[in-house]
Amino acid sequence: MTKINKKVLVSSAKCFADDAAINSHMDSSIAIDQQKAVQEHGEITKAFRAAGIEVTHVDEPSNCQDGVYTANWALIRNGTAVMSRLPNARKSEEAHAKQILEDLGYETIVLAENSPFSGQGDALFCGDYLFVGTTYRTSPAAQDALEKTWPDVKVVRLQTIPELDAEGMPVINQYSGWPDSFFYDLDLALAVIDESLIAWCPDAFDTESQEKIRSINDVEKIEVSLEEAKEGFACNLVSTGEYVIMSDRAPGLRTELLRRGLQVITPSCTELVKGGGFIRCISLTLE
Repeated sequence: MTKINKKVLVSSAKCFADDAAINSHMDSSIAIDQQKAVQEHGEITKAFRAAGIEVTHVDEPSNCQDGVYTANWALIRNGTAVMSRLPNARKSEEAHAKQILEDLGYETIVLAENSPFSGQGDALFCGDYLFVGTTYRTSPAAQDALEKTWPDVKVVRLQTIPELDAEGMPVINQYSGWPDSFFYDLDLALAVIDESLIAWCPDAFDTESQEKIRSINDVEKIEVSLEEAKEGFACNLVSTGEYVIMSDRAPGLRTELLRRGLQVITPSCTELVKGGGFIRCISLTLE
């Protein structure tokens, strides 16, 4: 077994807020317990270390509500980081993340301003595959750039289901101006457990994307219910291939992982989810 997620980058939850509701999970009328969010962040990073993951702590950009979600800063492989292009409310994170990664010795690639890309939140390596979301936070131009950067990797472009209004029309987020989805980032609908195993929620994807995933014969698949994906954030996890740090509200997936011999750690997370992020979102894989 090849270990994955050996090293991750995390910031902190000191500036965490939801003033600009840039995804369908956020509701500024529901108060965030700041102290509890910081505590949760500490418990999750503690769980990472318990799983043998090397954790690098950095500062988040000041006064940035989503700076805790480092997964959205970039996508990294073999010393190269393709930098994200984030919604307007998160623009201050871009230069901050670039400087941090360059200081750590990574070669950085900056996409065009009009090429939205949500970094590791919307792009997940699984062996020689790269599963990438489409429409909500990542553009086709960004996907093309990923293929050019890592030509040895097969990019699988996937589409999750949109959020619809009362008339059945796609919802456009008032803050970002981009289409909305409960599964706006792919890591809410699909998780990499090891280099040949994923967990995914079929009902989170359109028919074409379901067929794409099912047609990949050299990757084994665990199916996650829509309820656990939406209510329990089941797929937003970090796995080393031996340990899985995941939601404490996804008993079905937890049972299946234990059945397969994996060790499972389930820290509680009630505040960080109010920003539309969870365990996977607060960590950027460095190696």
